[in-house]
Amino acid sequence: MPREVRTRQMLDAAVEVFARCGYRTASMDEIAELAGASKPLVYLYLNSKEELFSACVRREAEALIAAVRSAVDPGAPADRRLWNGLRAFFAHTAAHPDGWALLHCQARTYGEPFALEVARLRQQLVDVVTDLIARTAREGAEQECALPEREIAGLAHALVGAAESLAGWADSRSCEAAGRTGAPPSEQEAAGTLMNLAWAGLGNLMNGRRWAPARS
Repeated sequence: MPREVRTRQMLDAAVEVFARCGYRTASMDEIAELAGASKPLVYLYLNSKEELFSACVRREAEALIAAVRSAVDPGAPADRRLWNGLRAFFAHTAAHPDGWALLHCQARTYGEPFALEVARLRQQLVDVVTDLIARTAREGAEQECALPEREIAGLAHALVGAAESLAGWADSRSCEAAGRTGAPPSEQEAAGTLMNLAWAGLGNLMNGRRWAPARS
């Protein structure tokens, strides 16, 4: 079997075991058995449990950011770009629940170097969303003044954080753990929820309608 195929099988098995058991309690014997390989071969290909976990985090992070980037058509209208990006994010996390659990829950728990990998992923997502919001602001600048860079950055961080939280809420295993009945929301529903929140807010900002606290 080609090395790249065998390595992919090992990573697939490791993602499943790490997502279910966590880094510390995950067994290399279980990973090897699930991959249909010997434990010495897993160590030969991927060196150590820490390096295996890091490789899983990198692979899942790269796959998620690639899915979001490929879905955003630069020539599409502003709302369609954001909608497509959100749909791609929720579709990918729904289709790869183990990978999302690894990124969103497990990798953040065990500190460096794993948390740094997740932080890099998050920054890449923020960069994509920042660019989407900035281009939206430039397109609307003829009607109203463009949004300042600091506000665009804050909106991008808020949107990514909301997407991460919503993806966790929509995960079927999270529904079961919380005792929620009924089917979890689809990626279309999750994207629509966030799109309504984000796009309505951006529309108000671009038209000069800002919220301000009432004077006492």
